[in-house]
Amino acid sequence: MNGAKPIKQFQKRWQQFLYVEAALYAVGFGGLIYLLTHNIGYGILGFFGALGISVWMTRPWRVSETRAVNYIDAHLPQAGYSSGLLLVPAHELSNLSKLQQYRVATQLEPILPKTRPPQKMFRAALVMFGLIFIGLMANYMLTSLNPFPSDGSANKDAIIFAPKDSLSSTIKIPELTDTKVTVQYPSYTQKPTLQTSLPNIKAVQGSRITWHLAFDGEVQKVQMELMGEHFDFVKVQDQYRLTKDLETSGFYSFTFTDGEGNEYVSDLYSMEMVNDEPPLVQLEGLDNYSYFEFGEAKQLSFNATISDDFGIEDAYIIATVSKGSGESVKFREESVRFDKSISKGSKRLELQQQLDLDALKMDPGDELYFYVEALDQKTPTPNVARSETYFAVIRDTVTDMFAVEGNLGVDLMPDYFRSQRQLIIDTEKLIAERGTISEKDFKFRSNELGFDQKQLRLKYGQFMGDETEMQSAPGQVSPEAGEADHDHDHDHEGGEEDLLDEYSHKHDSDNEHNLVVEDDHDHGTEEEKEDPLHEYVHDHGDPEASTLFAKSLKAKLRDALTIMWDAELYLRLYEPEKSLPYQYDALEIIQDIKNSARIYVHRIGFDPPPIKEENRLSGDIEEITNVNKEEEFDYQMSFASSREAIYRLELLIQGEKQFDDADSALFEDAGNELAQKAIAEPLKFVKVLQGLRDLQKASDRTKEAYIEVQRNLLSVLPKVEDNPVKRTTYQDEINQLYLKELEAYD
Repeated sequence: MNGAKPIKQFQKRWQQFLYVEAALYAVGFGGLIYLLTHNIGYGILGFFGALGISVWMTRPWRVSETRAVNYIDAHLPQAGYSSGLLLVPAHELSNLSKLQQYRVATQLEPILPKTRPPQKMFRAALVMFGLIFIGLMANYMLTSLNPFPSDGSANKDAIIFAPKDSLSSTIKIPELTDTKVTVQYPSYTQKPTLQTSLPNIKAVQGSRITWHLAFDGEVQKVQMELMGEHFDFVKVQDQYRLTKDLETSGFYSFTFTDGEGNEYVSDLYSMEMVNDEPPLVQLEGLDNYSYFEFGEAKQLSFNATISDDFGIEDAYIIATVSKGSGESVKFREESVRFDKSISKGSKRLELQQQLDLDALKMDPGDELYFYVEALDQKTPTPNVARSETYFAVIRDTVTDMFAVEGNLGVDLMPDYFRSQRQLIIDTEKLIAERGTISEKDFKFRSNELGFDQKQLRLKYGQFMGDETEMQSAPGQVSPEAGEADHDHDHDHEGGEEDLLDEYSHKHDSDNEHNLVVEDDHDHGTEEEKEDPLHEYVHDHGDPEASTLFAKSLKAKLRDALTIMWDAELYLRLYEPEKSLPYQYDALEIIQDIKNSARIYVHRIGFDPPPIKEENRLSGDIEEITNVNKEEEFDYQMSFASSREAIYRLELLIQGEKQFDDADSALFEDAGNELAQKAIAEPLKFVKVLQGLRDLQKASDRTKEAYIEVQRNLLSVLPKVEDNPVKRTTYQDEINQLYLKELEAYD
């Protein structure tokens, strides 16, 4: 037995813990440096610097075997202060020391791998998360308190114009001196009017947005381009103003024309619409289905929690009472107000309500369906939300029972039984609740599921002609049943009745008469022996042949019944986990049988007209011609302008053409195509849209800019759909003559 190996492993684990502890300190410090500087290089330097300092402070290499032995002797009583003997070779120890070494090694071998070395991992993790949290808070405070970049340049969100074409240096460019964006929220939101100079806007649907632009210089016209539409600003005194209601999200930009007709364009900005969410309605303290007896108090109590982002306008209960059954059923719907008055404008309501079924004029047998409906204050059409629907039933005191008339041979009314899918659901539910219910309830429910599995097996067994477990009606005793009862009395004579006989799995006793061959038994009449077709006819008197299923389906059903036996067995043994795989196998076979038993109607095809008798077999095909059908359509390629823009950019990159007005219009159309996609995926398309917008500026029309925009376009465009085209193929004279003879050449 090598006793030194566990101690060396303990020493190695101790050193590993110390290295991980040092790494946690380094990760926290490196993350702090990165969050403060936003420079990955500084973050990496901070990580390695902190890692070196932490490793030097923890000094994992100083954990020697002697230190590990001292820790084991001090903290493990099983060591008996003799763990150091494990490091000494056996030939250097006396016989008594060898005995002590063997005893210590035997006791430490199962304990030492589970012993954790001394470490401060939790403290190191707290320090790491604390440093990262400090960095996040510092980053947030620096960003919120300093709206300008650190390099002292102008705010990147300010509106900056650039000329579309190259201008002479003597032309004075009008300068944007004042920018003001006013966002007037809908009155029902109770939010104050927002005034800002930032062009990127995020507001509630229905908000009214007003842009005010002031220029220093002569300006003829100012426009806003929004998703391909152009809106003109109105000049009011020395400012240009445009007002628009926010109805959808999109991207927009500004353009203006100076006194000499030169056009200037701005960058692309976002306008995001925030939808007013409908109220959230939740009911607590109430079951989905509630049942009441006629004599008990018929009242439902529940708590309703209603919340909305901008305020609740109204809330009420919609109750529907159904009376009668079948074709004579009648419904009555009414609105029930809450006992507590609704405070309009509240963002959260806690309501307690009690529904009295007698006050709703419900009688035995009636059913109640109700839910809570809430409206918010959105104008002109409020958002409506409703809770789940709950049901309440007053049990009927009168029940119609099925009776068999004297002239009716059998009871054709089906008994209630669970399907195999329902049994699987209930079994999984029982397994999930095993730890929360008592053992008595668990065994009772498992046994009940076994009984339901038996009922389902008997129902499917009827299709196979099984009658061994069918009970006869009261008062009716068949000869076979009499014999069975007689045998049963013999078996239990002088003793108690077997209480488990009804639930036991007895294949042998039920089929015992088929296991013994009696030579003197007459299996058929003389005519049956002489009839050669007797073995091949479908005898409906035979239980094995009395089925509507084909032989293959019959075999599948027999397999399903066999599997149901095993599923029932484990449910009876209170082992639903083992029963569940058999239930799934039975369900799969039953579904296969259902699909195989479906009837498919053949589709009615073309019924040709009858051929005239005088033309049959005459060989006259003069009037018979081939049917040719031609159809022309215009193929519309998706993102056609964007794909054309890629080709035009390639020409600009190669220097084969110069940027002109046609290119400007094409790039604008391409941007409008992609803007629709950018609303759903802004992170993917915004960079492409901004690049196309920058090409409108003369200063950005460089080869590098063309390459960048083309690369971004190629990355976002989907693949081209398959386009049917006509191909030209070469045909020699022999093929042409052959096709002509076949009358297929055009």
